[in-house]
Amino acid sequence: METSVLNTRPAGYSYLLAKFEISGMINWHTSSVASTGTHRIKDRDGFIDEIFPAKYWPGDSVGDHLEFAFKYDGVNLSLLKQIFKVISEKEIAGYIKSKPLGKYTRRIWFFYEFMLDKQLPIENITSGNYVYALEPELYYTITSGQNSQRHRVVNNLLGPNEFCPTIRKTEKLAKMDSIDLQKRCEDIIVSYPDNLLRRALNYLYKKESKSSFEIENAKPNTSRTAKFIASLELAEKEDFCKKNLLIELQNRIVDQRFKENDYHTDQNYVGETVSYQKEVIHYVCPKPKDLPDLMKGLCQAHKLLKNGEVPPVIHASAISYGFVFMHPFGDGNGRIHRFLIHNILAIRGMVPQGLMFPVSAAMLKNPQEYDASLEAFSRPLLQFIDYRLDEFGQMEVNNETVSWYQYIDMTAQAEALYDFILKTIEEELIEELNFLANYDKTKRAIQDIIDMPDRQIDLFINLCLQNNGRLSIGKRSKHFKFLIEEELVVMEQAVQNGYIRKSR
Repeated sequence: METSVLNTRPAGYSYLLAKFEISGMINWHTSSVASTGTHRIKDRDGFIDEIFPAKYWPGDSVGDHLEFAFKYDGVNLSLLKQIFKVISEKEIAGYIKSKPLGKYTRRIWFFYEFMLDKQLPIENITSGNYVYALEPELYYTITSGQNSQRHRVVNNLLGPNEFCPTIRKTEKLAKMDSIDLQKRCEDIIVSYPDNLLRRALNYLYKKESKSSFEIENAKPNTSRTAKFIASLELAEKEDFCKKNLLIELQNRIVDQRFKENDYHTDQNYVGETVSYQKEVIHYVCPKPKDLPDLMKGLCQAHKLLKNGEVPPVIHASAISYGFVFMHPFGDGNGRIHRFLIHNILAIRGMVPQGLMFPVSAAMLKNPQEYDASLEAFSRPLLQFIDYRLDEFGQMEVNNETVSWYQYIDMTAQAEALYDFILKTIEEELIEELNFLANYDKTKRAIQDIIDMPDRQIDLFINLCLQNNGRLSIGKRSKHFKFLIEEELVVMEQAVQNGYIRKSR
């Protein structure tokens, strides 16, 4: 076994990266071909190492290994960009001319010209069936793709060249796709009276706003909180994925001293100070000179996804996580990232009108999963950024980095967002609605015992819920001295009967 492993040769992307001495973020699938032995696959937390038998060796040319990569390793746009930049134009053109009608050949040709924005010295194809740039059974794609007549390829990508994410149809995502999230929401709604849903909406907005700030350990004043809630209320009415509206949104939700009238012009990064003049860098943002095109591409991708019949959660994943990875502002990026989830799900009709998901509450309760969804891109990226940090905390990036941000595989982020939305619907949303329903029932029970003002009934319930269903001696003495013992006992019992869970 050990000998056969040692007698392997890299194939596909691995071969090309080694041949041209290119450094690139690891692909989800890595191939090699053994001189002896059988077909073997090793799964390392979603990263697949596949060893093929000797008969699979594709040959020694660049074209052979590009075709092998497309067949077995998948389409990794960020790696392809690095490879295309160093391949001899003569060599790639010769490969394409050798079998111009091959489906993999045409895809490679299409991606080369799409990504490098230049034409190879090859005549247009004038006959033959069209093939998809990405195979719809393997990737999420738009249904309204444009035909590239030159290559006879249908461009069904999720974005333009400036920002073109990919999301693979993994087993987990296929399973999530089979869950009708919209119907689950509708089933929940019909289970509660309209007046309770209207009241719940107010609580849900507050919960989402509070959670979104808490994720960043921020403590906003009441004015900023109110502005964020007002923005959330607009999420179902207007498409915010436009430059002017994103800037307006940033201005509305940050401290007035940190408002911006354009994307930032300083090198942005995310880090933490661990000691004097020692900073731990968690994420390096795109270079300021690259931001305008990246953000323009993000907004164009949003339009494609909006009209391309891509599932709403996939759409929200690509754009919301794409935004936070662009990090175009000095402050407010995380809150806008989470806001865009609401905005996209609402305008795509997945969230019933008059309802909203406190997604941030699910993220706040599952911080490791949320951090993992961000670090799936940010952590491997760091090793490919050549940066320098001066004594004043100013960063300078010395190498070209734009392609890493242009072509992100957002499969991990899509899987995470599905999980968060499912948790939101089945836990946060139902918990909030049940709390209010129980609250109403408890309030009526207390009113049958003693005719107190609403404000005092509310206070009594909340104080009991904070103390395992009982009113403490101190709180009774301070707020409810007028209650006799018999009244207190049955009122506490009413609170305990109203709630399965003793605290909110």
